[in-house]
Amino acid sequence: MTKASIAIRPLEEKDRPEWSELWRAYLAFYETEKPQAIYDVTWARLMTPGEDPRGFCAVDEAGRLVGIVHYIFHRSCWTVGPYCYLQDLYADPSARGAGVGRALIEAVYRAADEAGADVVYWLTQDFNATARRLYDRIGKATPFIKYVR
Repeated sequence: MTKASIAIRPLEEKDRPEWSELWRAYLAFYETEKPQAIYDVTWARLMTPGEDPRGFCAVDEAGRLVGIVHYIFHRSCWTVGPYCYLQDLYADPSARGAGVGRALIEAVYRAADEAGADVVYWLTQDFNATARRLYDRIGKATPFIKYVR
């Protein structure tokens, strides 16, 4: 698989089975799983125009989904335009090294630019060394630490 053989496009209704497999694999990487209701409502939101989250997929030359990304627009007190949160990014292990992650991030960058977003940001765990090598090339690490309730 080469970079030229990867196409990036918005998720479509027909993609649900492959999207579900990829998102489950993504969640498994982070040692979590979600109830079926979360998959159902997330998919419904992805398929609703103008709703967040939104999503793209990477498709190989055989038409198989080899990567997904979800992103969300939200307002900020710090900018006039929205922020864009790149929430989930996953490339099938068989497609890694072919530019899938970069292509998906760049698609989110374009969508953010079209929406007038001033900032695109995402989180990853500190142990995700493979992804961080890419992120360090196309983004800038911040000193922020995330807290949750």
